Amino acid sequence: MKILVLGGCGIQGRTALYDLASDPIISEIICADIRFDELSKIKNFTDMKKITTAKIDAQNKSDLLNLYKTVDVVIDLLPKDFKTHVNEAALEAKVPVVNANYMYDTKTLDQKAKDAGIAIMPECGLDPGIDLVIYGDARARFDTLSIINSYCGGFPEKKACTNPMNYKLSWIWRGVLSSTMRDARIIKDKEIIEIPGARQHDEAFVHEIEFPGLGPLEAIPNGDAIFFTDRMGLTKTIVNTGRYSLRWPGWSAFWRPLKELGFLSETPVQGLDGKVSPMDFMEKHLGPLLAYQDDEKDLVTMINIFQGMKNNKKMRFTSSMLIERDLKTGITAMSKGVAYTACIVAKMIARGEIKEKGVLSPITHIPVTPFMERLKKRGIVINEKMEELTD
Repeated sequence: MKILVLGGCGIQGRTALYDLASDPIISEIICADIRFDELSKIKNFTDMKKITTAKIDAQNKSDLLNLYKTVDVVIDLLPKDFKTHVNEAALEAKVPVVNANYMYDTKTLDQKAKDAGIAIMPECGLDPGIDLVIYGDARARFDTLSIINSYCGGFPEKKACTNPMNYKLSWIWRGVLSSTMRDARIIKDKEIIEIPGARQHDEAFVHEIEFPGLGPLEAIPNGDAIFFTDRMGLTKTIVNTGRYSLRWPGWSAFWRPLKELGFLSETPVQGLDGKVSPMDFMEKHLGPLLAYQDDEKDLVTMINIFQGMKNNKKMRFTSSMLIERDLKTGITAMSKGVAYTACIVAKMIARGEIKEKGVLSPITHIPVTPFMERLKKRGIVINEKMEELTD
């Protein structure tokens, strides 16, 4: 089996290379990127003999096609801005693609992928990704569902909380800043509530949950929960649903006044040389200050809570997960959640374990049991609890 990793020198990409190189059925991995100096970070614990490099311009279709035509499957770990180029090349080369970005408008793309006889699997990372596989599993466990609440976040272990935010970077800082301005939709007591990104951190929308072994974490609405209940055909029966980012308590109190003062605006500030927005300044100034030290762990936490009826009984299903950075290799918890998921599913498609064609979804198309078993082999364990509610 031969696999192409787009963005192979990024944090997630290097973790994918490490994971793929350990599999004896894989003969070659092509690492495609614009530079390759970061590969030195994995060379001491990765079978580098399997890895070849290819410098590409991901907006140049011929660059992509030249590589696509030599592989069995593509893992796309590039920023979402490249998705159109990546998918168009996949259709022409008739090669399946897996990526970790949120699903996009797929009506036209779905039919084109079916016509090309390929699978395109977006949302195949940590969140979205692992959570959506759990969504599909939970749907099958219940007769009807009335509550779906999903929580996920990455943040430092306590000893690494050395700044006022109690936060450090395990993914792109610009993406973190943008997520603090992301609109959200939730359902509360059967009512759809629209939460504009500017109000995301208001006290009225933030709550705390207890995470086993860590204590209270702050939950901030982040994203469109109804998008997923619509996709599952469940919105009419849902009483409460939301998707929330998790942070150490105090995160919202830090950002609330900064947002009020416009520090996340993308409009250039008048009177400065060049076109510099407050967001640009926050990215360039704070980003370098938020790096993990070699002896510090990032953590990834996830809790998904489902409630509904099964055999005329009121039941609650809870799944939880904690991932920690591996200090021996330096591989981060966040990159494990994203890259391991993408690698597992890419190989499922290449092996024919996932046979469907078109634009697929982790909710429907990833076989739950083998997926969970393969996560566990990589040290990612999902703890589950199903309980009957008597009140």
